[in-house]
Amino acid sequence: MPQRRVITGRSQEPRQRFAEELRAMRAGSGASLRQLGERLGWDWSLFGKMEKGETLGSPEVVQALDTHYGTPGLLLALWELAAGDHTQFRERYRRYMALESEAVSLWHFAVSVLPGLLQTPGYAREVLAAGGLRGKELDQQVEARMGRRQLLEGEDAPPFRTILSEAVLRTPLRDAGEWRKQLEHLIGMMDEETITVQVLPQSVGVHGLVGTDVWFLRLADGKPVAYTENAYWGDLVEESARVERLQRAYDVVRDMAMSPAESREFILRILEEVPCDPST
Repeated sequence: MPQRRVITGRSQEPRQRFAEELRAMRAGSGASLRQLGERLGWDWSLFGKMEKGETLGSPEVVQALDTHYGTPGLLLALWELAAGDHTQFRERYRRYMALESEAVSLWHFAVSVLPGLLQTPGYAREVLAAGGLRGKELDQQVEARMGRRQLLEGEDAPPFRTILSEAVLRTPLRDAGEWRKQLEHLIGMMDEETITVQVLPQSVGVHGLVGTDVWFLRLADGKPVAYTENAYWGDLVEESARVERLQRAYDVVRDMAMSPAESREFILRILEEVPCDPST
């Protein structure tokens, strides 16, 4: 195991400290990024991004690294500290929100949750509550999310395309009535000329965005930017090469997805499976 290092003032910032430790451990093991990826079964570029501080990776990846390096719980503890440092996340998210309001077109891929722009209040509340929000803060976040939906309203609404993994539609709310309202709302939004919804069936198997919820925005100057997120954090991507790589993966997913008409029929079938409220 690599020799433990003193935490200096330079490495006290949680994300930086986590990245430094990852770099030091790999250097001590003598493995290249590619070799590390082959041994653990993840794309080696993910470990490169983690070592640069561009992403934190998932808890599963970090646990695998702890096992690999023989440091049970150490890296996961550092990951939890870094994930809890929301300053950088909030700054990037605020910038993303500003860019979203200026976008001339938006497109999106959902791994497990409907995009906020298409959520009902009941759906948003249950999803946000599952993330730990309570009380007044929960109410404020639901209200803010509903306010974002105005982006898709009016004559100047930008074109919006979302591709929903089938898992999104196979993950109902606990409240069947609210789940029905959400599906009905989704179908209603599909009638809007500026909104395109497609479903990616589970039968397509593994693909380039299998674990990545991603937004793309095209700005007035024609420049695209991307925003990737999961349950813990988000990452604003503005570097052209990285955006293009994500976009190529998105194009492949779009080609594998059902057509909008097929997707509508699929969602209607899901809706038919939702039990009706006997009191109505």
